[in-house]
Amino acid sequence: MSANLNKADPQPLAAVAGGPAAAPANAAAPAKAPPNKRVIGIVAVIALIAIGVGGRMWYRSHYYVETENAFVSGHVTPVSSRVPGVVTKVLVEDNQVVAAGAVIAELDPADQRVKIEQIQAQIASAEQQVIQADATIAQTRAQASGAQAQVAQSQAALQRSRQDAERFGQLYNTQMKAVSKAELDAANAARAGATADVAARRENVLAAQAQIAAAQSAREVLKAQVKVLQTQLKDARQTLGYNQVIAPVAGRIGKRSVEVGARVQPGQQLAAIVQDDLWVTANFKETQLAELAPGQQVHVEIDALPKHPLMGRLDSFSPASGNQFALLPADNATGNFTKIVQRVPVKITLRPEDVKALNTRLAPGMSALVEIKLNSDANKQVAGQPAVAAAR
Repeated sequence: MSANLNKADPQPLAAVAGGPAAAPANAAAPAKAPPNKRVIGIVAVIALIAIGVGGRMWYRSHYYVETENAFVSGHVTPVSSRVPGVVTKVLVEDNQVVAAGAVIAELDPADQRVKIEQIQAQIASAEQQVIQADATIAQTRAQASGAQAQVAQSQAALQRSRQDAERFGQLYNTQMKAVSKAELDAANAARAGATADVAARRENVLAAQAQIAAAQSAREVLKAQVKVLQTQLKDARQTLGYNQVIAPVAGRIGKRSVEVGARVQPGQQLAAIVQDDLWVTANFKETQLAELAPGQQVHVEIDALPKHPLMGRLDSFSPASGNQFALLPADNATGNFTKIVQRVPVKITLRPEDVKALNTRLAPGMSALVEIKLNSDANKQVAGQPAVAAAR
């Protein structure tokens, strides 16, 4: 039976028999492999890159102020018609350069010309009425002069009648009756008639004078109407000139929407003119404004023209944040308040020679990257001026 055990499992017996000899085999186990130099090199390179990037970020955050929230701005002047009408000519094309005062489009002037002729006819009629009023005044003055002459004549007749009545009164009394009672009554009646005639003649003079005043007033009214019509004629002629749509400023045509045959209304935009005066509007965070001051030099890079960096100058700050000028400004006067860093628009002017060198490639609305180096000598001096002035 022991033989069977030895045959069936010889290894345990050998392990038991060779117990003391097994220890040296375990002692000869392989040692730990040395660290891989390639891995160490890669880790070191990554660490150096991270340190370099972190250092650069720290340096730029302390000595540079930049923003990508910037775009090119410019004066975009709308062109519209001042009078209604039908377009007969369009004299410009899209992107065309125009000078101030150039004709952009023409409207049909037929309606304005008819109105001018109508007003001219009204003026001629009113002037004829003035002439007629002058004739009426002259005629009424002649009548007044005749009435005054008749008054003088009546007064003379009255004087004679009075004298006759007095003589007949002296000749016919209780002591003497040189004339008859009928003759005395006739003399008294003649005197009364002459008195009434004088009064009537005077009334005629007053009536003629009133007619003169009325005719003069009517004449003044007609002259005022002539002045009103002349003003309307001037306005109509000026309106006729408005049938030519003029460019108010010099620049390039954009957004042209006018076509021949279209009926336009006053104030309707027909095109837009983009002027050559361009600048950059950069929306800086309010936390970036502490060391900024007007006059600092600014490095501007246009996204569409990365190979043409521009140098600008910080011109001015907006009087309010962009949120205040929004159509629906945020209302933070609530219980659920969340502080949000606001952005303040900053105007950055560009050198005219740089803008001109780009040959109309720079256009309003283009995105830009704005960067200001705070530790440069020029910007340090500009930033220090307000503080020195405040200290004084």
